[in-house]
Amino acid sequence: MWTRSFTLYLGARAVSLLGDAMMPVASALAIGRFYGIAGVGYVLALWTASAVLVMLFGGVVADRIGARRLMIGADLLRVGTQAAVAVAFLDGAPPYALLLTTAFLSGIGAGLFEPCVNGMVPLVAKDPQRANATLKIAEAITQLAGPALAGVLIVVAGPVFIYTADAATFLVSAVCLLLVRVVVPRTEPSNVLSDLRRGWEEFKARSWMWSVILVWVFWGVLVIGPSVPLSSQVIGADYGWVMAALGLGTVLGGLVAIRLRPRRPLAAGAVALSGYVAVPLTVALGPPLPLLMAGHLLGGCALAFWSVMWSTSVQTQVAPDVVNRVNAYQVAGSVAGMAVGQALAGPVTALVEPRAFMLGSALVTAGVVAALLLIRPVRRLGREPQEAADRSISLPAGSPT
Repeated sequence: MWTRSFTLYLGARAVSLLGDAMMPVASALAIGRFYGIAGVGYVLALWTASAVLVMLFGGVVADRIGARRLMIGADLLRVGTQAAVAVAFLDGAPPYALLLTTAFLSGIGAGLFEPCVNGMVPLVAKDPQRANATLKIAEAITQLAGPALAGVLIVVAGPVFIYTADAATFLVSAVCLLLVRVVVPRTEPSNVLSDLRRGWEEFKARSWMWSVILVWVFWGVLVIGPSVPLSSQVIGADYGWVMAALGLGTVLGGLVAIRLRPRRPLAAGAVALSGYVAVPLTVALGPPLPLLMAGHLLGGCALAFWSVMWSTSVQTQVAPDVVNRVNAYQVAGSVAGMAVGQALAGPVTALVEPRAFMLGSALVTAGVVAALLLIRPVRRLGREPQEAADRSISLPAGSPT
């Protein structure tokens, strides 16, 4: 697995993910200081929405010109947006219109980048599960260090330094990707609409995939989307340390995923995901900091294991020549609910006390796990590639869909 290309790809992802891990805490504290929780929520929602809007086209372009090239371009776009925000903070409160504009452009960069992430793994590593688990550990280490580092640097160095550092991480990522050498699968000449249609046909032919995404929309709206704005408000100054515990849990989940190879990966991942209930539940109950961190440790481990099982299933069950397009559909669906949840984070506090909302998020998470396990194609999907002929599904009564 440790080829030159995989090592460079891992380096690109690790340094970029460190910047990403710092940003939620930095944004919540820096933007929230001037524009409040609603201001943070709208910026995050616009970022997510713009990412979703371009993801489908990002998958098409990636299958045409190669994922690596598109990822480099997306990184360079985000170098510019983060540098612009850093400069704006030099004068104190940056114009909110600028924050929205850069969030929109940065989201476009993310939307072009994300469909390529899964597609690159089989090109740089022969063992996708080990590679995904290793990448998840790298992501977890950055989540461990990033939030705590952001919490310290926002006080010591201020937002200018943090946004400048984030721009630098995207630049380093682009350089590492430039040095990666991969063979791009050849594709037949076609137009954009036919490429989108082919990706959609491949996506909808896999009922295990689209059924998970349907369930995930509800989770994005009611759990993941509002999580950062509401949790940061409830937890306060200890938020960075709690997010660091979540990162440590992700490290442990990645290590487990390296060793454990379940016969039915999505079923095993769904069972593990039940541990994430501890994240919103501990925020809602407000226990002492050690228990709060323990809940996030468990949740990080659970989410990491699910993530590796999901990514590996997508990479092994989808043909290389269409994997980026299919990734675009599944990623766009996954994060669409997040945009709605982020936008609602501010207004919902006027109707529901944040702790009460987080308690509801815990119940929704339990419902998501139950729904995943009740859907037969999800529960029965094995490790070996299968034909994309499983075109129908009967969803259980009472499921989130």
